[in-house]
Amino acid sequence: MSPIITATHLVKHYPGVLAVAGIDLAIPQGICFGLLGPNGAGKTTTIEMLEGILQQSSGTVLYKGEPLGARYREEVGIQFQHTALQEFLTVRETLELFERLYHHTLPIPELIELCSLADILERDTRKLSGGQRQRLLLALALINDPELIFLDEPTTGLDPQARRNFWDLIKLVKSRNKTIVLTTHYMEEAYALCDEIAIMDKGRIVAQGTPEHLLAEHFGDVVLQIPAADGENKLTELGLNAMPAGELIEIRTNRLHDTLQLLINNGVNLDRLRIRAWTLEDLFINVTGKKLNP
Repeated sequence: MSPIITATHLVKHYPGVLAVAGIDLAIPQGICFGLLGPNGAGKTTTIEMLEGILQQSSGTVLYKGEPLGARYREEVGIQFQHTALQEFLTVRETLELFERLYHHTLPIPELIELCSLADILERDTRKLSGGQRQRLLLALALINDPELIFLDEPTTGLDPQARRNFWDLIKLVKSRNKTIVLTTHYMEEAYALCDEIAIMDKGRIVAQGTPEHLLAEHFGDVVLQIPAADGENKLTELGLNAMPAGELIEIRTNRLHDTLQLLINNGVNLDRLRIRAWTLEDLFINVTGKKLNP
């Protein structure tokens, strides 16, 4: 797949601060690309340069091989994390208002169906729930039938069910051969939605690839979780790669059978043993040294 948007040696300086330190990105068409990073990593600055909102200090951003211009503004959609809507308008009136801003648009009935807005069309935008508001904002980002869509932490503040419903909408949008650039603080969201992710720290990309490839590259083992009360004293004597994790002891091993046999032979209680695979949150902490909190 050829890239729909590329960034080459992208740099952004602020007075006394190097926010983005020469990153390279090539995002293929038709995928969901996740950009992750702790606060202060340069993620937001990078996204704003890709969106054409912020001018880079140096480097280039190209859309379909061309500098960002009028064509880009017509073919890109953005759902900001915080968007002020015109007050005293209904959802239907808001859609009609934004429809007038573009030469080419999706038919409003199609948007209504795509974003599940039929039951709130006559509701004042001030009276929308969090999930309803996000569905409307997604519809506004899609109103010009964009080729490339930026979603900036679109599910922050939503309850778990509303978040899962929004994931379904994003998957439906992507199935229409749209390219999505997603920022999120929810690791399970990135894993569920993204075909490829890049993790930023201190203005640089420190890891990039598919979630499965990155997890396999950084972790070739599994984690055993044992309550500390069931074996903390014995585990310290067995030479295992064990670390405290709250009320649990976590043991990393790439020889599961041998490790379990060792624990059994030494009388460690395994009644409350849990085995888990590594997650994107583990990866994030491993490459940045920080925990990503919503």
